[in-house]
Amino acid sequence: MKAIRFHERGGPEVLKYEDAPDPKILASQVLVKVKACALNHLDVWVRGGVPGWRIPMPHIVGSDISGEVAEVGSLVTRVKPGDPVLLCPGVSCGQCEMCFKGLDSACRQFTVFGVFIDGGYAEYVKSPEMNVLPIPGDLSFDEAAAVPLVFLTAWHMLFTRAGLKPGEDVLVIGAGSGVGSAAIQVAKLVNARVIATAGADWKLEKARALGADEVINHTRQSIGEEVKRLTRKRGVDVVVDHVGAAVWEACFDSLATYGRLVTCGMTTGADLKLNGQGLFGRQRTILGSFMGGKAELVDALKFIAQRKLHAVIDSAFPLKEAAAAQKKMESREFFGKILLHP
Repeated sequence: MKAIRFHERGGPEVLKYEDAPDPKILASQVLVKVKACALNHLDVWVRGGVPGWRIPMPHIVGSDISGEVAEVGSLVTRVKPGDPVLLCPGVSCGQCEMCFKGLDSACRQFTVFGVFIDGGYAEYVKSPEMNVLPIPGDLSFDEAAAVPLVFLTAWHMLFTRAGLKPGEDVLVIGAGSGVGSAAIQVAKLVNARVIATAGADWKLEKARALGADEVINHTRQSIGEEVKRLTRKRGVDVVVDHVGAAVWEACFDSLATYGRLVTCGMTTGADLKLNGQGLFGRQRTILGSFMGGKAELVDALKFIAQRKLHAVIDSAFPLKEAAAAQKKMESREFFGKILLHP
């Protein structure tokens, strides 16, 4: 098969469009012919190297995958060749205490397609049967690939970790990202009031179209001052962040008393300064969030099928132009998901 692989860490130039061995499935696995694969910043981090992560080489990244079942193992019963499917991006053992509790991402063996196992920048990918889900409703392959990781992450952040309640105020940082565009929509499911930030007016217009009630252009406005103005100095109940150092103090200072800051990543760095007095004095909470469980994705997919949550797609590239697609993602000149087509 054709695939995008890298044989060493580095920039986009290490991505090679080349022949790779066809995946060989076990009795409990499914072989999927990839129709679309959506990019995530995780792809860039893995390509560049994450301290402590020993990634097998050569390697194929790509966590958001949709396609058709090409082959099934002898123990597989839920799907058959030809079925249109999407893959739940998180792979866990399914047998430990955390998995039994539905806390997949706390499994000691947890990984994600494209991290310690090959992902979807290829013509074919193999998957455990438990990760293979029917494409809901009338979604296209492109829409299905744009859904799993970001909506699962946003759902886990807002409902499971932050315990979002109807009508609360939510600040979403980076509305143009996949997680940001998903978080706006997930928050609006419970009629939260959403304040969204981005660095360009055209992104803010799109954020409003997704349901954001108020918007902040962080290139010319102070996030903290605007939140104070918009909330009459009260602050927001929940902050959704994946940016980290560049906005950390503004995010923390934007919290109301008993507010919760939930973060799933730190694209601008993890060297953070914490206002301890503001933490205990205002009884605030800081929450880490990592992916989510299959059950949460199933819950989100019900709303995806009803078109109450929408996949947001920016653009698509042929598989062989994966380097160009990643460069576009790194430029931040996009809104929603960037796709690859094998």
